Amino acid sequence: MAYDEKLAQRIREVLKGTKKVTEQKMFGGIAFLLEGKMFVGIVKDDLMVRVGKENHNRAISQKHARSMDFTGKPMVGFVYVAPAGFKGKPALAKWVKMGRDFVLTLPAKKKKK
Repeated sequence: MAYDEKLAQRIREVLKGTKKVTEQKMFGGIAFLLEGKMFVGIVKDDLMVRVGKENHNRAISQKHARSMDFTGKPMVGFVYVAPAGFKGKPALAKWVKMGRDFVLTLPAKKKKK
């Protein structure tokens, strides 16, 4: 399954200078992780954003956003945003920041032994 490489490059530009961000193939696309925690990614042409359960309803109330339904069952805390919802750099940066801000609230991942 392919993903939008131009969108991946746009996300890299938004994240330029952000430390501790890595990329990983995930969900048939690509995900961006902050300190090992996925916060934004691409599935086909959609932006996938980890917003958290408490921000889910607010996120899906925004134009072009919907619950992530990768398995056919909505995943509360994750949203898909259609391309029209992140056309310009400010709109993309808003979604990336929303995902990054959420994962910054999560506890640090335990290191594997």
